[in-house]
Amino acid sequence: MTEYRRFYIPKALWFFTVNLAERKNNRLLIEQIDVLSQAFRYIKIRKPFYMNAVVIMPDHLHCIWTLPTDDGDYSTRWNLLKGSFSRKISTGERVSKSRQKRRERGIYPQGTSGNDGFGRI
Repeated sequence: MTEYRRFYIPKALWFFTVNLAERKNNRLLIEQIDVLSQAFRYIKIRKPFYMNAVVIMPDHLHCIWTLPTDDGDYSTRWNLLKGSFSRKISTGERVSKSRQKRRERGIYPQGTSGNDGFGRI
């Protein structure tokens, strides 16, 4: 299994790409844009950050964030954001047996706890 090295750098500028598990003909993010916006606002209140830019496509999104001067923990923010969004949308996606055992949704690719792609700018 891949072992990720995460660097938590306060006040850093980060680029993220987050994909959905099922990408073909999936319009979830744009069909649920209001729910996604609410999730972003909720997380920004709980764990503040500055969103420099966001591009939301039907099956993935890109963000550029600047983190606070005293907090470089972007992965907690992504976990909270994904969880908040997932709880507010209806079920119906394909869920593997291993995910069913762990009571997980099938929205995001397996093994992506925080984000799928990121890089410090």
